[in-house]
Amino acid sequence: MTEQWKKDLSCVVSCTRCNAALGAADRRIFSVYTHAPICMACKKKEESRPDYEETSRQMIGQCMAETEAAWSDPGGYCFYHFYPFTCE
Repeated sequence: MTEQWKKDLSCVVSCTRCNAALGAADRRIFSVYTHAPICMACKKKEESRPDYEETSRQMIGQCMAETEAAWSDPGGYCFYHFYPFTCE
């Protein structure tokens, strides 16, 4: 993983789940299930799933271990699963 991940993932032009258009200033967030950028409406639906809490707990632990070891967690990649962001 390099800094290229930030541009490739944070600047997608549509939600990877529902295909809603995403402008540069629109907030988006990574799915804890697929690690792909999704719109905030899809994140809200994701958070209502009964397995969301357990899945997010497992995901953050695994993500931190993998990205810290390999890339020193560039730019907070793991945290973008929980904190919305815009295209930079």
